[in-house]
This record gives sequence, C-alpha cells and structure tokens, in this order.
Amino acid sequence: MRIVRRILFGLGVLILAAALGLTTWEPLLAARAAPPPAHPYDVTITRDNFGVPHIFGKTDPDVAYGIAYAHAEDDFSTLQEVVAMTRGRLGALIGQDGAKTDFVVHLLGARATVARDYMQQPADVRALLDGYASGLNRYAETHPGEVRLARLFPVNGEDIATGFVVRSPFFFGLEGVLGALTGDKPLPIESAGARPGAPAITPLGPEPGQSGSNAFVVAPSRSADGFTRLVSNSHQPWRGGAAWYELVVHSQAGWDFAGALLPGAPYPLMGHNKTLGWTNTVNRPDLIDVYQLVTDGERYRYDGQWRRLEKQRVWLPVKLWGPLVLPVPRTVHRAEQGPVLTNRSGSYAIRYGGADQLKMVEEYYRLNRATDFTQWQAALAMQGIPGTNFFYGDAAGNIAFFYNASFPNRKPGFDYSKVLPGDTSDAYAPGTVAWSLVPRNVNPASGFLVNGNNSPYQAAGPGSEIPPQPPLLGVETDTTNRGDRALELMSALPFISEGDLKRIKFDTGVAKGGYLEAWFKELLAVDPHGDKRVAQARELLSQWDWNWDGKGPADALAFSLLRLPHRFHYERKPKPDPLGVMAEAAGYLRKHFGKLDVPLGELIRLRQGKVDLPLDGGPDSLRAATTYDEAPDGRLAIRHGDSFILFVTWDKAGQVRSESVQPFGSASTRPDSPHYTDQARLFVRHQFKPVWFDPAELQAHAERSYRP
Repeated sequence: MRIVRRILFGLGVLILAAALGLTTWEPLLAARAAPPPAHPYDVTITRDNFGVPHIFGKTDPDVAYGIAYAHAEDDFSTLQEVVAMTRGRLGALIGQDGAKTDFVVHLLGARATVARDYMQQPADVRALLDGYASGLNRYAETHPGEVRLARLFPVNGEDIATGFVVRSPFFFGLEGVLGALTGDKPLPIESAGARPGAPAITPLGPEPGQSGSNAFVVAPSRSADGFTRLVSNSHQPWRGGAAWYELVVHSQAGWDFAGALLPGAPYPLMGHNKTLGWTNTVNRPDLIDVYQLVTDGERYRYDGQWRRLEKQRVWLPVKLWGPLVLPVPRTVHRAEQGPVLTNRSGSYAIRYGGADQLKMVEEYYRLNRATDFTQWQAALAMQGIPGTNFFYGDAAGNIAFFYNASFPNRKPGFDYSKVLPGDTSDAYAPGTVAWSLVPRNVNPASGFLVNGNNSPYQAAGPGSEIPPQPPLLGVETDTTNRGDRALELMSALPFISEGDLKRIKFDTGVAKGGYLEAWFKELLAVDPHGDKRVAQARELLSQWDWNWDGKGPADALAFSLLRLPHRFHYERKPKPDPLGVMAEAAGYLRKHFGKLDVPLGELIRLRQGKVDLPLDGGPDSLRAATTYDEAPDGRLAIRHGDSFILFVTWDKAGQVRSESVQPFGSASTRPDSPHYTDQARLFVRHQFKPVWFDPAELQAHAERSYRP
C-alpha cells in the first residue's frame, strides 16, 4: 500500500478531489480503439464432460477466436481486467491498486513498443491476435450486461500484444526492483532477481515472493517401461489474471495442442501436441541492472555530456464511484539505460532482460506449431521470452532443460548485483547475450531432469549436471526443498515408473540435508525460556515425521512454523528468530483451535463456493500449498501453490496420452456452472482426469458443441 499512497496520495486526497469537483466521467477520457479488420471466423467449441473447451477451427485465427470466446464464457471478468491493464485503464475498473499497474504500463513504455513493432510482426501472427481480439469482442457484443467498463470494447491485436510486453518481465522479479525503488527501500539481493520485502507492483502476474513451479521429465532410458514422460506443475494463483485456463485446440491447418494459458493469451503457453511438449518453472537469474543517475531533474549526465531525460505526461484514472474517476497526473522518464524512477535517494534507470521488444508473441506461437526438437529449439532461439526455464520431452525420447533468459550484455569490472554508475557507458552494454551461450542440459546421462525453482546446477543428478556458467550471467545457486527433494527421490530409483513419478509429484516430505531440515533442527533446539506454549510446541515437533501428508499429529504445527518464515530462504532475507516463530505458531493454533495437535486437513483447506475440503502439503513441498487467505475461523484457504497439473506420456510407438487436474474446475468464476468445482475432489485426492486429446476419443465424452 505504500506504493499506492506514494503515487496517488491516498484515499483522503481522492475524497477531497471529488468534493472540489476534480473528478470526471471516465468514459469521456477513454478513446475507443479501432476494431480488428472484419473477418468471418469458422469455429466450433466442444465442451467435454469436465467443461474443458476443445476448439475446432478451419484456420489458426479461427481457433484463436474460439479460445477467446470460450475463456470469456468461463471468466469474462478477469479478461476485462487484463484488457483494461493493456489500455492503462485498470485504475478506472478496480481503483487504486489498478492505477499503480497503469503507472507501470506507462513507465515501461509497453504501448509505445507495440505501436513501433506491431506491423513488423509476421502476417500470420497478427491474424492470430486479431482473431483472438475478435472473439472477445463477439462475447462482449452478445453479453453487454457483463461488460464492466464503458468503451473497453472493441479490442484489437495491439491490445493483446501489449499484455505480453507488460507481464513478461514480472516473472523474473522486476516488480521487486520497482517496488524497492518506488518505496525508497533497499534493493533486493540480486545475484538472481530475488523478490524483496518492499511493496511490489504486479500487473496481473505472479504474486510477489510466491512464483514457483515443479517440472519433471523422464527419458525412455530411465523409465520403467521405456516411455517418455513430462509433468507440468506450474504454481500460479488459483484465481485472477495469472490463473491457468485449460483447453485443447485443433486447426485444420495442423495446429493440435493441449495445455493451458493465462488470461489474455491467444494460444496455450505450455502443454503438448502429438509429438512434443514442454512446461515452465520460474528461474531467477540476475536480469535487472540498476543505474544511479547524475541529474538536475530535467537532464542527466552521460559520458561527460548532459542529456535531456525523455519524459511523458500520463494520467492515471482512479475509480471513485461507478464511472466517476479522479484523473491523477504523473510524469514518466527514460534515460539511455531504460525507464527512470526517482525517490529521496536519487534517480535510478532500470535495464532489464527482454525490454522494449515484442518477439515473445511470435515465439510462443512458433513453439505451439513446432513438430520436432529442431523446430522447437529454433523457436526458443528467438529469445523473445525473457525468462523462465523450459523443460522439454518428445515422442522421439529427447528430454531437455533450457535455462531460458534474455541475459543483458555486461562488461567485466562491475558488480551488476549492486547499483551501477549511470553517468558512464563503461557499465552499460546494449543487447542480449547470444542464444548459443544460454545454459542448457540436453539428454543427460541420468535420463531425467527436474526443477523446483532451484539452481540449474541441480537438475539431473551427479555426473549429469551443467558446468559452472560465466559470473556475468548471474545464474542463481539457490536451493529449494522441492528441488532437493525431487533430486533425492528421483536419484534413488534405478528406473522410474508412472506410479513412481506420480508419487514423487505429490510428495509432501522434507529433503535430507536441505535448508528446511536445518531450520527445523534450529526450532527443535529452541530454549523456551519458561514459555509453556513453546515447550509444548517443541515437544510435539520432536514427534514430527518430516512429512506434511496429513497423517501425523505435528503436521499442522510444522506447517504453521513456515506460514511466513519459509520465505526467508527463497527471498534471501535474514533468518527469523526461531523462538519468536515457535511462539507465534503455537499461539495461532491455540487461539483458533484450542490445541497444538490439529489435523493438517483442518488447518489448510480448498475452499470455493460451497466446497470446503481438506488439503495436504506444505509451503515448499512438492505438493505445494504456498499462499492462503486466513479465514475468521483460523483455517487457511489456499489460493496459490499446486495449480494446473498435466501428466504427459509418449509410449514406445510415439503415441501420446495425457491427464490433468485443476484445483476448482473450468468455470472457476461461474458459481452456477456444474464445472465451478467439479475437479476439486480429484485435486485433493491426487487424482487426474483424462485430457481426451484425440478428437475421436472426445466424442464419447462431449457435453455439448456449438458455434459462437
């Protein structure tokens, strides 16, 4: 909230402004966008009996049209927030929190990047974006009562492209640096774009400090039956602009794919086709450089000369009541190195990987259309997607891990993990490190690859890991319990069966020798200093079996001991006081449950509508239960952690089959839908549903088909 107060001067200013007549009717400020070119779209949507849309189109743009329409049927509200963000109107839709996102859209120059580069995109990419925009427009036209903001529609392909430009850098920690600079707080510990404790700006992306995921891929040489297996287990919020939406697409032009996308994407962002598949986990290389400028307010000094700061006056619409908004003026600045933020300590220019480009829009599409490892690598080599690990498997038995990142070019002699001098070009090198230097691990001898947001030096086991990388790349060396535990379990098996892999994916244990084991040992060694609550908690914890499977009496206590402190390791913060953590955890359980030995399933819950189910797992276990809403009854309603899970198998003949599960259901914002929570019980039981990727198999499981 400090960022909001700093940008908008607080709610009190808004009320005063309204009283002084400074507000306006927001639709009067909003220019209506030009719609995409008129085009007839030929698409059929078939919903399976879990409500998952299977989109059938004559062409790829037809499919994109159907994707947008189907997603709008299930979550039009969130899609409107994404579109409003791309237009710089999110503040008019949701208020102050949206206005800070609008500020970031202007600060990063996202619309200017799209305006400059959009017409240089290949024609088939623009046609795809126009088809998606047209599908949203069609839904808005036929459901006017659901439209939340006047003059938001029609949208066009440039709006859709802008969403990619804005959100991409927020998957490797840009929000942390912006939050620290805006709040005049210490910068994160860089060596890897860590998420700081300073207030963060998150444009409908991952929650601050909570980005995560697991990935597993097993080659035929290590699988018990000679099959190739890929497990996609991205950890995203369960609701909102960064929640996964499952779908299957089929184009007569040859685009067949099953997977999931985020709101505003015209294609799946991960999943599989007939011959290959991939998944992502968040990586944390140091992709952000901060330069302190020497400035007189209007100019900055660079290589002995004074240059004028680029500046632009922008207006942030802040919702008051209904369409009534307060337009708040702000000025955004830019220097040679990138956008500029000013606080009490000075002015700082920010350079980040993958800035000011639109290549990721085409790259994701080419990845969708690739049919073999060579084509897929060629798409990834476009270097448009600035961050996130890629884990790959295919019908030919190839497996691979690409530590994908748009590493900024850097010059020796400077510590890029700290603030750099901004008055000289000596510390600044434009451009991106060549694709050939991006770390990767292809077909390791171990026959498997795993990641749980840990260092890329831990992926395939001893003897199969990548060598140390050049320091200027800023490759992280962090571990996580999930990464350690995955390696521990996978390495212990000479051959890995389908059942083994599923058990590992849903594992709830603590890795031996990892940071969590060390932390719990510190807790067990705490001196209670006469505090009976702490003494009783320590005694119960001593009985813990180091597993959040929900079967032991100490599981809830062990979870509570990590409700907040587990972030110290992931966010590279000072370790909390063990005595204080023990006292807080014991006090919380006593207050809300009257005892310490609370069953874990009573503490952590899956809650959606009338569904209220017990969960297992922990904050950094492979069965991740990361972030929650604290209910009045003391129970923790999980909202982030294990989300969409996809289990893909290619048999010896190269035939693919897959299973998946979501925490809620396909229609996650439609309480009246039978698919609002129809996957919840499967999810809590560690069970999957079939994907029915083959259209012939779908016919026996089709709920309805229609043409939007």
